Amino acid sequence: MTEEKQVAIGAIEAKEALICEVADRIWEYAELSLQEVKSAALYCDVLEQEGFAVERGICGIETAFAARYGSGRPVIGILAEYDALSGLSQRAGSVTREELVAGGCGHGCGHNLLGAGAMAAAFGVKAYLEASGQPGTVILYGCPGEEGGAAKAFMARDGVWRDLDAALTWHPEDCNEVETGSSNSCIQVQYKFTGVASHASGAPEKGRSALDAVELMNIGVQFLREHMSSRARIHYAITDAGGCSPNVVQPRASVLYMVRSNHVSEAVELQARVDRIAEGAALMTDTSFERKFIDGLADTVSNHTLERILYQNFAELGVPSYTEEEHAFADALAKTYPGSDGVPSVAAENDPQLREQVKELRAKNGHAMNAFLAPLYQGDAFRAGSTDVGDVSWLTPTAQIHVASWPNGCPGHSWQNVSCDRTGIGHKAAVHAGKVLAAAAVDLLRDPELLREARAEFERRTAEGYTCPIPADAVPVVPD
Repeated sequence: MTEEKQVAIGAIEAKEALICEVADRIWEYAELSLQEVKSAALYCDVLEQEGFAVERGICGIETAFAARYGSGRPVIGILAEYDALSGLSQRAGSVTREELVAGGCGHGCGHNLLGAGAMAAAFGVKAYLEASGQPGTVILYGCPGEEGGAAKAFMARDGVWRDLDAALTWHPEDCNEVETGSSNSCIQVQYKFTGVASHASGAPEKGRSALDAVELMNIGVQFLREHMSSRARIHYAITDAGGCSPNVVQPRASVLYMVRSNHVSEAVELQARVDRIAEGAALMTDTSFERKFIDGLADTVSNHTLERILYQNFAELGVPSYTEEEHAFADALAKTYPGSDGVPSVAAENDPQLREQVKELRAKNGHAMNAFLAPLYQGDAFRAGSTDVGDVSWLTPTAQIHVASWPNGCPGHSWQNVSCDRTGIGHKAAVHAGKVLAAAAVDLLRDPELLREARAEFERRTAEGYTCPIPADAVPVVPD
């Protein structure tokens, strides 16, 4: 590790207690998407105290922020998230399901760690810039609503990411790796139908059923499934069936749709077809409807240049190590869910030879926590999930890592994740992620050729241009 990187690493280590304290307080707040008022305020207050210039409420989003240090180029962005999930309240460090608040929220995706680790990276880069005196800027972006709200996509619509030379981030996972490959784009729209109530037996001719419109729309989309890409997906949930009295013609009904495709431009086209089906359903039932745009986000664009830089620094720094007590906790937690014997990492998912390597590493590891770095994979890879990091990757070179924060095979969005998120295991993941991201950022700040290479690759991969899934007049909202 070079002397310059040691400055960044040392700064993170000096702030470890603060980083873990912030992670724990965000865990306690457990605020849902676009409602992260206390979480965002905490980050902004801490970052201002640490010498960053903080702009709150960027892009008209109350809980979004940008914390800047330095001047001139290169400009490196680091992405933080801090929203929680509903129904996942859980006591920390427990191997049994124990709600802290009945029906409460919890960080089932580890975003309390994600934000704290991103902040740690910003601390490290700031220390390097201070010590070196060289030009360069680091910006920590507070990105709310990843679980429903897609703030990064709204920020993409407003051109925020175009000003960056590169963007780096991380996500808690069950393994240590550099992520690569594409994901699904995703668009959410709610359709709220309005009809006319009437006695379903005494005066059915006077009624206009909004519930019929929802059902006909769903049938229309079922027929659409035969005529869309094999990688496209359409999901729906009836959010309001209009009531529970069958002898009433339901005057209102709502359905929430989620349209996915492997490419954002295809998702936008598919969404337009779903809109037309909604129009047809309203026409057939003599009802009206309101279309409420919820959010949209793009597929991810890989950048192998940045991935290699992240991997080199990850390999040099190693991975978190665990105490006997932490291993015992993780091993016990792994017994509470199926799939703890799986083979993790994008490399194992896509390359048979690398899969065997990871299996050997798992066997040698001997515990549920994956205390090893998975091999770097840079072939074709696809994951069916969605993330608004994709919109960033269409506007600037972007890459991310995963750091083991939970036992092997731990299911996403689970109480087990929440239990881990406020333990030594989670703390170590956040601090280590910060170190890897900061070390990679130092490489980018010191070597302009790396950024030129990353930019050239980015230009090749995004030559067709970015199709923004966010309408010009849309504002971030949550479904009714």
